[in-house]
Amino acid sequence: MIRSFRSRALQRFWERDDSSRLPPDRVKRIAMILDRLDASVHPGDMSLPGLAFHPLSGDMKGRYAVKVSENRRITFAWDREDAVQVDLEDYH
Repeated sequence: MIRSFRSRALQRFWERDDSSRLPPDRVKRIAMILDRLDASVHPGDMSLPGLAFHPLSGDMKGRYAVKVSENRRITFAWDREDAVQVDLEDYH
């Protein structure tokens, strides 16, 4: 389950269905990723074709990422069975 967000835009979308602060051409993909993340009980559950799931390293060790577009990723950490600190970022 998703327990917390870093990104206010993602939180507004998740809690209020307000996509006004998200890239319009990526809303469907973001919704699919968040739905899957909410249903996951382990980070590896996000390892699906096309999502390019991977653990992050360096300063972001302990976080994971999935691909939204060429530049953007949804990143998240994991606590027990919950996704935490879910963010939408360009970390390249």
